Amino acid sequence: MVREPDRTVDLPGVPRADPLGEPLARALEGDEGAFAEVWRLLHPPLLRYLRVRDRDTAEDIAAETWLHVIRDLSRFSGGPSEFRAWLFTLGRHRAIDAGRARAARPSTPTAEVIDIGTAPSAEAAALERVDTEAAVRLVASLPPPQAEMVMLRVVAGLSVAEVATIVDKKPGTVAVNVHRALKKLAGSHRAPSGTGVPAAVCPD
Repeated sequence: MVREPDRTVDLPGVPRADPLGEPLARALEGDEGAFAEVWRLLHPPLLRYLRVRDRDTAEDIAAETWLHVIRDLSRFSGGPSEFRAWLFTLGRHRAIDAGRARAARPSTPTAEVIDIGTAPSAEAAALERVDTEAAVRLVASLPPPQAEMVMLRVVAGLSVAEVATIVDKKPGTVAVNVHRALKKLAGSHRAPSGTGVPAAVCPD
């Protein structure tokens, strides 16, 4: 008898395995390839979150955040949920620090630097980001505290309790704010189709 290959079956009420779990475990053991996979999974949502907080410096803040992660990875303990919360907390702190530093010194106009390196086609990358950029702009139209909660809950995939810890609010406050914000966005005539912003989020 030929045995059929195993198939993954989603059972009602049984959560699917977190895709971050396996590469994170290997990354914590020193596997550089696994860390690259962790980066591929989490860098896009981190960048979208930071663009809502500070669009002009989001790339730089994200880079600083990952450098901090690399430096302190050996001291991290926990699973995927704890790692996500740690990463976005670091990103938030870096963004706050950058905002304070910018406010403390006057800005000086500089000539625009155009990167003509060997990166993939800028046009292709821009086309791939159309829906994401539209969603980020839509969320950014909310009051900053509310926008941050939505990004952490929906884009980062953190739980209500984790978001509450990061923004120093009660879980109930976070749940209500996120629900109201998403309801407002869903009913907005400016909301483009297919942005990936759900109509509601259920509190944990």
